[in-house]
Amino acid sequence: MDKIEEVLTRGVAEILPTKEGLAKLMSEKKITLYQGFDPTGAQLHIGHAVGFRKLAQFQALGHKVIFLIGDFTGMIGDPSGKSTERKVLTREEVLENAKTYKEQAGRILKFDGENPVEIKYNSEWLGKMSAIEFLQLSHNLTYTQVVERDMFQERLKKRQDVYMNEFLYPFMQAYDSVAMNVDLEIGGQDQKFNMLMGRKLMRNILHKEKYVMTLPLLTDSKGNKIGKTEGNVIGLTDSAKEFYAKIMSLSDNSIVNCFTILTDKSIGEIKQIEKDIAKGKNPFEFKKQLAFDLTKWLNSEKDAKEAQANFEKTFQERAPEFNIKVNAGESLIKTIIPFTNRQSVSAAKELIKQGAVDINGQTVTDGSTTLKTGDEIKVGGRTFLKVK
Repeated sequence: MDKIEEVLTRGVAEILPTKEGLAKLMSEKKITLYQGFDPTGAQLHIGHAVGFRKLAQFQALGHKVIFLIGDFTGMIGDPSGKSTERKVLTREEVLENAKTYKEQAGRILKFDGENPVEIKYNSEWLGKMSAIEFLQLSHNLTYTQVVERDMFQERLKKRQDVYMNEFLYPFMQAYDSVAMNVDLEIGGQDQKFNMLMGRKLMRNILHKEKYVMTLPLLTDSKGNKIGKTEGNVIGLTDSAKEFYAKIMSLSDNSIVNCFTILTDKSIGEIKQIEKDIAKGKNPFEFKKQLAFDLTKWLNSEKDAKEAQANFEKTFQERAPEFNIKVNAGESLIKTIIPFTNRQSVSAAKELIKQGAVDINGQTVTDGSTTLKTGDEIKVGGRTFLKVK
């Protein structure tokens, strides 16, 4: 029961309908649980790792874990947290995005051996559903239940469109729970509405209780959710050096939360870190410890040591991180594109507009500025380039 209590408490935002009910069920039998991932991008990131860690904890206790790839729902587009419609993807695009999901998630989850995580695709049931079956099943949810969603209400108040694919998405995700007959669904706090729709559908169709566990979201230094759409991804398969540096770019107030939900550091140690920071101790060293621990976790201790040494040299001593070759007269904006978060012209222009790009110590405002051998370029707060 102590292990159950820890799994249901640490790094958990909310359990519905009650934590006590779920704890009782887990003490009586091995439950079936899942988390779904729509392959709207090819890279899994540190935000996903929050869910992976929780799934791994249930797996370690012997419960049946399903890693659900939303290859069908990924083509529709989850409107969660979006003020505008998502891009609609083709089946080829979502399958290509999901191609390495198992390999990436395998850094945290076990897909073989004793009690392996099972991979499922929701096209197995949603893709085979006829139009009449869909309409008959959708009778189990009402228009009022779906339209009350906060984001839909906000759009309606602003006289913005809510597309039918967005409106129907919660039903399709909710049906995943029914198709797999699960006891528990895990997801970020931004998925709460969709998961609760699954609870209603389970009660109406299978007459069964489904528990919902929401997990806290990781945010960057500006308070934005870390994710693909936001363009601030810290990828699980980023190089160790890049990963370490990106963790160091997180805000100081994220340190305690990250230690809590992404590491095995004891609660007592984490509380002491929180007290030390509150008393005025520089959070920089704690963040370095966090970056080291997470880099070691996803790579190796050797990789973590090398990444830390590189960071100390590159960012603390301000030595150039990369030597780059460019053609004579190459423009600044074209040169820095690969080193921006979205690797795009617009991202490069944004950094320059924000005054976040320097050449030889001078802030640059003109992206058409041409480069010459020996120029030292700073891109944002993490990347230092030297032109060969």
